[in-house]
Amino acid sequence: MANKKNTRKELQGGKPPQISVRVEGEGLEQAEFQFRNSFQIGRDEGCEVRIAKPGISRHHAEVTFREGRWWLIDLGSANGIYMKGRKAKEVPLGLTQVELGLKDAVLHFTVEGYAPQDKTQVQAEPSVTEYVERYFSGDTERPSGAHTRKIREAYQVVHRRQKGKYFVIIGLVAIVATAIGVYSYYQQQELERQKLLAEEIFYSMKTLELEIAQLESRFADQNDPAISEKLEDFEERENQFLHNYERFLQEIEFYEDSEWSETDRVILKVARLFGECELGMPPEFLELVYEYIAKWKTTSRLQRAIKRAEDRGYDEAVVQVMLEHDLPPHFFFLALQESDFRDQIVGPPTRFGIAKGIWQFIPATAVRYGLKTGPLVELRRFDPQDERFVFEKATRAAARYLKEIYNTEAQASGLLVIASYNWGEGNIRNLVRSMPMNPRERNFWQLLEQHGNRLPKETYDYVFYIISAAIIAEDPKLFGFEFESPLEIPE
Repeated sequence: MANKKNTRKELQGGKPPQISVRVEGEGLEQAEFQFRNSFQIGRDEGCEVRIAKPGISRHHAEVTFREGRWWLIDLGSANGIYMKGRKAKEVPLGLTQVELGLKDAVLHFTVEGYAPQDKTQVQAEPSVTEYVERYFSGDTERPSGAHTRKIREAYQVVHRRQKGKYFVIIGLVAIVATAIGVYSYYQQQELERQKLLAEEIFYSMKTLELEIAQLESRFADQNDPAISEKLEDFEERENQFLHNYERFLQEIEFYEDSEWSETDRVILKVARLFGECELGMPPEFLELVYEYIAKWKTTSRLQRAIKRAEDRGYDEAVVQVMLEHDLPPHFFFLALQESDFRDQIVGPPTRFGIAKGIWQFIPATAVRYGLKTGPLVELRRFDPQDERFVFEKATRAAARYLKEIYNTEAQASGLLVIASYNWGEGNIRNLVRSMPMNPRERNFWQLLEQHGNRLPKETYDYVFYIISAAIIAEDPKLFGFEFESPLEIPE
């Protein structure tokens, strides 16, 4: 968090009083700043008051001086601003405490020269309210001059003439407004009902997908026609769920909503490919993805790793193996994040052994999925006898490992699979296992919502570097990259 130099022009008509803001919050260093010009608050480095927390939007709010007073204005943030527990679009400032997001930060504002009894900080000519009180209050006991009496008498004459007409107009307006309100309410309720029904269909489909996977695993070695028929019936029902879900998305015109930009739609599509329901997406997800896309633009690492994979034929091989295991080919980018496709890569020593190879298997996991470790297993060195360095075998072992996580603890959530792969031998997996064992309540959206503040930065980076790279690969030029997608998926 830092106080950036204020580059905005000074307000016309003299300098406003100095305003101070003190920032507090869990995980934040307390800091205080002073300004005489407008300034912005947010996570972006260009904000004068920067608060680097996931719940704060890049440009969360602005403090500006107008009509003789300082105001805090919400800039369309994802999590809003709150005063005394109530959400607000703008807040007048004096001696004021405001919360950003879900208590992500607390701001204490103090305006120079402000006194609690001040209402506007401006002394001017009598207001319209004061004129109304003076001339039209109906207080006949209050002493008044001839001028005031004449104005009151004239007002009563005009008022009587217009009263009947106003009643008719007001009645008609009220009827029309009520009808519009009822129709709008009905439309909104119907839209929400359809969204809930679509979500219900989506998670029923994911539950059925898991049941099919469990049946296939249990009876893989049996040639029983009855089991085959049951599996075919389940798969037909799954296809019907998918058809109904797609139909609901079309009916509510979800992807046609003007709220989504072209790049937003690509992000939603890839999240769906990873098994996440676009209807339940938390508001901060898009912002986080765009942040990590911007990080990829600061380095040539993505292009170099893709080129290395293409030169060795790894791109086509990974895509093919993932599809054989009914997994998104976009898991290609998990290997990229682990190793940059460097063949002889060796990880650092850990209490669970040394990770080796493109998929960075630790020894125990490698053996569990059929890979032999070599004689140098305990040394931080390349070992030609270690099958973790045999690309095809290691890739097939990785696909089986990913599929097992997908079908069990990740509950068909591809992004939870990625988080679990970077589990730190228990930390993330323990969070995942604490969630209910069903796709609706155990998915990446729920992990962000319930445990986002407990996710280590390493896991945030890991998941969002992978998902953002997969999104870029859908249309590299749309996101400003000059390479061809490595995900050429066969029909």
